[in-house]
Amino acid sequence: MKKFLIAAALLTLGSASAQKTQLEFWTIALAPLFNEEMNRLVAQFEKENPNVDLKWVDVPASAIEQKLLAAIASGRPPAAVNLASDMVVKMVDQGALEPLTLTDTQKKVYFASPLNTFTFDGKVMGLPWYWAPKVVAYNTEIFRKAGLDPNNPPRTLQTMIAAARQIKDKTGLYGFMPNINNLNMLVLFQEAGLPIFDKKGGKAVFNSPEHVKLLQGYVDLYKKGYIPEDTMRRGFTAATELYSAGKLGMLITGPQFILRVANDNKAIYDVTKVAPYPINLAGNVIHTPLMGFTVPKGVKDKALAQKLALFLTNDVNQLQFSRVTKTTFPSTVKASTDKFFKQGGQNAIDQGKLVSSTELKKARDLTLVYPDASKLNKVFKDNIESAMAGQKSAKQALDDIVKAWNASL
Repeated sequence: MKKFLIAAALLTLGSASAQKTQLEFWTIALAPLFNEEMNRLVAQFEKENPNVDLKWVDVPASAIEQKLLAAIASGRPPAAVNLASDMVVKMVDQGALEPLTLTDTQKKVYFASPLNTFTFDGKVMGLPWYWAPKVVAYNTEIFRKAGLDPNNPPRTLQTMIAAARQIKDKTGLYGFMPNINNLNMLVLFQEAGLPIFDKKGGKAVFNSPEHVKLLQGYVDLYKKGYIPEDTMRRGFTAATELYSAGKLGMLITGPQFILRVANDNKAIYDVTKVAPYPINLAGNVIHTPLMGFTVPKGVKDKALAQKLALFLTNDVNQLQFSRVTKTTFPSTVKASTDKFFKQGGQNAIDQGKLVSSTELKKARDLTLVYPDASKLNKVFKDNIESAMAGQKSAKQALDDIVKAWNASL
């Protein structure tokens, strides 16, 4: 009889754990730095939802889109996926995401601008998570060697370019690695106050003399050897590596990546100071890409998936994430008012946080939404690369892009 009771009890335990819902959420490049915080979120959600087994999976930025589309195609998508705003545009374009059904109260948790970034044709396709206005980390030793004042870093894009030239001329090291690969030139146009579309929004107009002049400036820097050769291929990844190796004067970065420098090379981190991202004299906005959580197409329990996305991006958890990263900012109204964001400090991470917090008022996610995005983006990227390589003039490249875009739009 006793054996029978033990067996029955074990069966009951087995069926109870078997009945638990298996849930998974994916993030981008947070391991191993933020394992502890992610595991805390898992434990907390499981505590609030005892019938759920939650698993966290971290994916490299370069692989997340492909991996997500494959998971959707196989009928086994995760419940929630962390995507950057430009990735969300592509996924919406491919019909890979589920729209969310939010109450007005739930919407009011977030700032209107970030929530709007994830709203397409009136449908909310993602919940805003963290963002961080770009800053400039700069190597004070390289500044001194180049005859620049480490206490007076460039405040405008124009003076930053002049400083970059001076660093290369005086030290042989690169001054900076501008974000001009992929679609970043579209961002630089907007940061300079230049339009991408006409007033009605149906026609591309970024081949004006002002647009051509801005692109030509970077072509000249590239041609004359003031920009590293692999700028167009490897962009930000290469910039972070070069800076950490002490071979780059200034790093345009989200403040969270200063942590990478601290981990990669303490000696370089110790001579690093942080300045605000230099504004273009003609503009006054800073492109600040948003991270968000989305619910993929074909999730088994959409309500539970949305509950998880809301949990991951709520006030309490966004503030806690910022406290752990020390460098990112919440997209929720209440968390953003916390005094934590006003505390300065001597080290580069604390400086980065304080500098970024003062720039939030200029922060805008300038990611654009337009039909046939994948096709048009390729046309843009290929032509900008042709201009940088000297295969086309800056004017010809922009004319060709605008012509192709308008034929499609």
